[in-house]
Amino acid sequence: MNSEQPEERGTPVGRRVFLGTLGLGALGVAAAPVLQRGMESFLAGAAEKDPTGLTGLLPNGGGFRYYSVASSVPHKNEGNYRLTVDGLVDRPMTYSLDDLRALPQTRLVRDVQCVTGWRVPETPFEGVRLSRLLDAAGVRPKAGAVRFTCFDGVYTESLTLDQARRSDVLVALRMQDKDLGHSHGGPVRLYVAPMYFYKSAKWLSGITVTEDVEPGYWEERGYDVDAWVGRSNGRDDDPTS
Repeated sequence: MNSEQPEERGTPVGRRVFLGTLGLGALGVAAAPVLQRGMESFLAGAAEKDPTGLTGLLPNGGGFRYYSVASSVPHKNEGNYRLTVDGLVDRPMTYSLDDLRALPQTRLVRDVQCVTGWRVPETPFEGVRLSRLLDAAGVRPKAGAVRFTCFDGVYTESLTLDQARRSDVLVALRMQDKDLGHSHGGPVRLYVAPMYFYKSAKWLSGITVTEDVEPGYWEERGYDVDAWVGRSNGRDDDPTS
């Protein structure tokens, strides 16, 4: 294994900025069809220069928005990316990007639904089923949940163990038939197909098996811990999406 320098940790976006992003998010949803045209070339450069992530709330290429809750996010690649699996397991594991690519890959094509209202239909994701990594580590009997941490140093998420073992939950390496880029949470992100997109943590760096669910970044700010599309948060009426 190559040695790494300590990760640079991001800092959370402040409360005023956060409240402002909610307003801009609503504006982005309402104006998306108009703003999409003519904005993509501007956003491609602006997203990397905007430390707050506000630029990312405007529509971006492919219907997605770049958004981060940290003021900065370090970039990772084949040489320095590592994913750890630890906690209540018999065999703690560390994976490089090449290690993950060498495992059997699963491809899912589903709609991506954000809790704020925007949707990107029929989006392909590819990666390793999370259940495979959990099985390889050997989950202990008293385990009941899985916590996810990210190399932005701020974002966290959790699933119950049963949710984490679903066949439509991936440690994703590709999206829209391309390797995951930094702005989409690459090189590796979580993808929880049946839940709102805030559960699909970007810039994934740690998978920790725990006894109980620990509320993640957005759950601590009022979002539902169980984020099934159409059955939580009151933003979407179609449970089949």
